[in-house]
Amino acid sequence: MNEKITAHPQKEEREKVLKEIRQLENRQKILENKQRNEERKARTRRLIERGAILEGIFPLAPDLSGVEVKAFLIALSHLPGAAELAAKLPKSGDKP
Repeated sequence: MNEKITAHPQKEEREKVLKEIRQLENRQKILENKQRNEERKARTRRLIERGAILEGIFPLAPDLSGVEVKAFLIALSHLPGAAELAAKLPKSGDKP
């Protein structure tokens, strides 16, 4: 009976190592998917928060199409002083 267990120790070891590699690769995929999901959730939350701010400041914003909102924001960005104000904003990732 022990012959079967010890007949091919190298083959068994190889299979064990290959199984462990597959498990680690699957774990890596799971972690990468989790990270992508977290990044997507953070982006979605940020977009919702900023959309709510826009609607709170400009009450007509909910009635405008996406193209109209974009045109409105572009027009605001061309007002005098807008470039200077934008330059003073903290860069992405900077703490206020």
